Amino acid sequence: MAGIYIHIPFCKKKCIYCDFYSVGNKAEMVNAYLQALCHEAMLRKEGFDCDTIKTVYIGGGTPSLLTDVQLSQLVDGMMHIFDFSHVEEFTIEVNPDDITADIAMSYRQLGINRVSMGVQSFVDAELQFLRRRHDANTAANAYRTILECGINNVGIDLIYGIPGQTLQSWQNSLDVAMGLAPKHMSCYNLSYEEGTPLYRMLDKGGVQVADDDSCIAMYELMTGVLREHGYEHYEISNFAKPGYYSRHNSSYWDKTPYLGLGASAHSYIGGTRYYNPSDIKAYISQIGMGNVVATAEEETMNERYDEEVMLRLRTRRGLDADKLLDVYGEPYYSYFMSAVRQFVDSGLVEQAGSVFCLSGRGVMLSDMVFRELMYV
Repeated sequence: MAGIYIHIPFCKKKCIYCDFYSVGNKAEMVNAYLQALCHEAMLRKEGFDCDTIKTVYIGGGTPSLLTDVQLSQLVDGMMHIFDFSHVEEFTIEVNPDDITADIAMSYRQLGINRVSMGVQSFVDAELQFLRRRHDANTAANAYRTILECGINNVGIDLIYGIPGQTLQSWQNSLDVAMGLAPKHMSCYNLSYEEGTPLYRMLDKGGVQVADDDSCIAMYELMTGVLREHGYEHYEISNFAKPGYYSRHNSSYWDKTPYLGLGASAHSYIGGTRYYNPSDIKAYISQIGMGNVVATAEEETMNERYDEEVMLRLRTRRGLDADKLLDVYGEPYYSYFMSAVRQFVDSGLVEQAGSVFCLSGRGVMLSDMVFRELMYV
């Protein structure tokens, strides 16, 4: 099994919390970029096991800004390079206000069978604070439009811990979401990343971070509501109805090979990670000259261990310490077993034989747990 990730970095405007690489939606640059994507795919096809592609994910940025013609040209171009006949999950990320019946129908006709919609809240005041382009009603209508066009695997993203958000308003967003009954829910605690407008607002005292007790209460409310509605909590921030885990995103946590195409895209091939430059002009220029722009990341054994621990503990399946011993050896195994003991004793980590998983409380404090388990 392998996957392909295609990054579309264009946005009409940037949300105040987003630190993903993106640029303005400049019409003259879009077509050149799409051509570069297909050219990069040709350049990097060698060395990638193209016969086992099971997932394709078009993310961003805002892929739903592409016209049906542009998206069709991109998908057709990729299908001429790679064999998509074994693809089981084909996802596109969308903004609600870009969705029309024609657009949704074009997704289905192109073979896209999963949509991930960035809603973030069903409370208009919270959406306005986050500088989202849509309102709650637009989001709900977009969701229904996608279903009516024949794509029933739709996921919704929500955010909690928004300044000014209350337990009641969070309950409202969850209630609306449950009324729509998406197959997948991603729920994130708002983070303040350096370089974002939100971080600058915080630095200038223009916004107050939600306190820990409020975030914990929102998290507990969320997990309770989703559990009652039949969702499985399969990763720190991700919930799904049985059989509807995001297979592509799961590949990141399972270290399944994937090829990332586009400016700022990352890849994991043959046990090595690669990254593309976060510079769209340089990307288009270098690809146009026939240069592979992906740079290999040289990871130390310590870094590989740290990544393994973090990725495995993020998921419901957890980390099998016996496998850690097999792959990394006695020193790393002993270090982990010693460091994790305090969290088992405090109830933040649960142990079943050789397998360790975060508890419900442990998920809320996962950053602290991960930090203490890192090899030093």
